[in-house]
Amino acid sequence: MMQEETVIIVGAGPSGLATAACLNFHSIPCIILEREDCFASLWKKYAYDRLHLHLDKQFCVLPHMPFPDSYPSYISKEQFVSYLDNYVSHFKISPLYRRCVELAKFDQASKKWIVKARNLGSGEVEEFKGRFLAVASGETSNPYTPEIEGLNTFPGNVLHSTQFRNGNAFSDQNVLVVGSGNSGMEIALDLANHGAKTSIVARSPVHILSKEMVYLGLILLKYIPHNMVDSLMVMLSKLAYGDLTKYGITRPKEGPFFMKVAYGKYPVFDVGTYNKIKSGEIQVLPAISSIRGSEVVFGHGVTHPFDTIIFCTGFKRSTNVWLKGDEYLLNDDGLPKPSFPNHWKGKNGLYCVGLSRRGLYGASADAQNIANDIKSLL
Repeated sequence: MMQEETVIIVGAGPSGLATAACLNFHSIPCIILEREDCFASLWKKYAYDRLHLHLDKQFCVLPHMPFPDSYPSYISKEQFVSYLDNYVSHFKISPLYRRCVELAKFDQASKKWIVKARNLGSGEVEEFKGRFLAVASGETSNPYTPEIEGLNTFPGNVLHSTQFRNGNAFSDQNVLVVGSGNSGMEIALDLANHGAKTSIVARSPVHILSKEMVYLGLILLKYIPHNMVDSLMVMLSKLAYGDLTKYGITRPKEGPFFMKVAYGKYPVFDVGTYNKIKSGEIQVLPAISSIRGSEVVFGHGVTHPFDTIIFCTGFKRSTNVWLKGDEYLLNDDGLPKPSFPNHWKGKNGLYCVGLSRRGLYGASADAQNIANDIKSLL
């Protein structure tokens, strides 16, 4: 039996929910296929406790429903999940859960997308047909852990950031955090606050900015070129944080907003980690070269013993495994080939949402563009 709907959405994260809401707003029927057993699973099941939205709430609101007035400028994980609960209820969004998409292809004869998804409950493969297909599986679909020589010999705990909740269980342990992006920096801070002897690997140069700096930068970007905003951000960062090289951190040559757009690399939003690094409570180490049992060998040849390693090394996308016949919209890494702002629309009724590397703000814009485009075509 093949179920037919006007629009098929793959993924029930904030991007997929925003797309469904915008379609519902225009009375366009859609269906969401979600491999987890809930919507927004990254937020509900795989995020650490202290997580807050890194940007002011005005940059994170989803279409057609504001945040409650009582919410602070920087929203906690619990508040955002509550907002999403109300969002799903308000727009009567009912994803089909535990549906893992295995194939999506455009059928030239019927001019429709055929999507095959395995029902993880029954094990059966179900088929869906739709005139339009929206890929909303996200930038953060599959946790990524790099291959490191000797990692299999490490006797302690090895976690990905998606498995970390808080530092309670790691008091007095030697813990190595691999990755110096926002997740790595915040998890390192949480560990240090809970009494862990914490080290962090900073393999690549990073920009460290305060939330206030980022807020100012986002406002200024509306009026002046990003290279001027970047110059101001770097100057403010140097005034606030000084010479970072003495702590093992280097600044990139390119500006923070340029790097965000060009490579999807966010600046680090400092929420207290810098002071812990400055005081020596968090040690910054270079790239790992190998692991020998509990000893981790670093690029400068020095070794340190650890009880736990937490990989804050991001995610990969699997779109290229199941999306067939698309040579135009998405690359092998599951990111758009067309550059912003034309990144969201492919051919034959194919769209992507939340892949512009512009966070929730970008996902909201994508969702509205897609719904408006489908409405015009219908």
